[in-house]
Amino acid sequence: MPLKFELCPGRMIGGSNPCFIIAEIGQNHQGDIEIAKKMIKMAKDCGADCAKFQKSELEYKFNKRALERPYNSKQSWGKTYGEHKRHLEFSHEQYRELQKYAKEVGIFFTASGMDEMAVEFLHELDVPFFKVGSGDTNNFPYLETTAKKGRPMVVSSGMQSMETMRRVYQTVKKHNQNFCILQCTSAYPLEAEDVNLRVIAEYQKEFPDIPIGYSGHESGVHISVAAVALGAKVIERHVTLDKSWKGSDHEASLEPSELTELVNAIRLVERSLGTGIKQMLPCEKPCHDKLGKSVVAKVAIPKGTVLGMDMLGVKVGEPKGVPPEDIFQLVGKSVTEDVEEDESITPDVVDSYGKKIKCRVE
Repeated sequence: MPLKFELCPGRMIGGSNPCFIIAEIGQNHQGDIEIAKKMIKMAKDCGADCAKFQKSELEYKFNKRALERPYNSKQSWGKTYGEHKRHLEFSHEQYRELQKYAKEVGIFFTASGMDEMAVEFLHELDVPFFKVGSGDTNNFPYLETTAKKGRPMVVSSGMQSMETMRRVYQTVKKHNQNFCILQCTSAYPLEAEDVNLRVIAEYQKEFPDIPIGYSGHESGVHISVAAVALGAKVIERHVTLDKSWKGSDHEASLEPSELTELVNAIRLVERSLGTGIKQMLPCEKPCHDKLGKSVVAKVAIPKGTVLGMDMLGVKVGEPKGVPPEDIFQLVGKSVTEDVEEDESITPDVVDSYGKKIKCRVE
């Protein structure tokens, strides 16, 4: 059984616990705190477990040349990349306001710390868990610093190799037992042939003592639902209020109706996964009573006759008799009463049948 741990207060993940669904607001809020609040409320109303943002301390995430380079994209909020990012970056006080609002709404709140100083702020903010974005997954000093804080961690694995992910696992595990890894492909939007859901199974084999999840950037909900069927314990999807808004993430994001569909589909799939124990269920009894077959006599069989296969057939019969899977066990046994042709052969008329079966079960 995969490791279970408390990701948020009172919310366990892993094992048989429900999939934890993260609505990744990121910076799809257009730099407007009121829109951000609407998105938090939307995430709650759609059934997500957590509303997540992205927090950067820009001078620690980017060097000066990166911030000063011209940014002429149609997605830009400024003439330089720095101006663009500053427009989208909420202040510490605004983060406290958003956290307070999320608490009022009743949804967990956290953010990806996009640099070590951002992690320090989120730690001070007392978020329930740290999200490590794919861009920092191979940033081992960052991973060590974050893991040592002692908060649960969710680590995406976009752009990484299995060899790197083994190092990530070893690095985090040394300092922090409570973390999970998400399969992820860093493309926006993501094409189906690049999703590689089979990596989930490979991660489950490589890291059997931690939960595995999926962070998706594809269009629609079907692939993320399939990830849950494959055992994903955390699902993260970008969300938006309008895919036509300015910003590169909107096209790969889910609008409210899609997020609701995703949550409902995941909960339906979870109900369908069951226990893994194959047996006839109570809901199948009406069908079995109506259509289930039994062993019947092909010919009239006098009392004391030793049964042979040439005497036995299988039909839907009344009353229910010996089940078809036991037909070969009847061969060589004698009947204790006369059995008419086409009559069901019931367990009570076959010498030692019940005793034999009991011993086999034990």
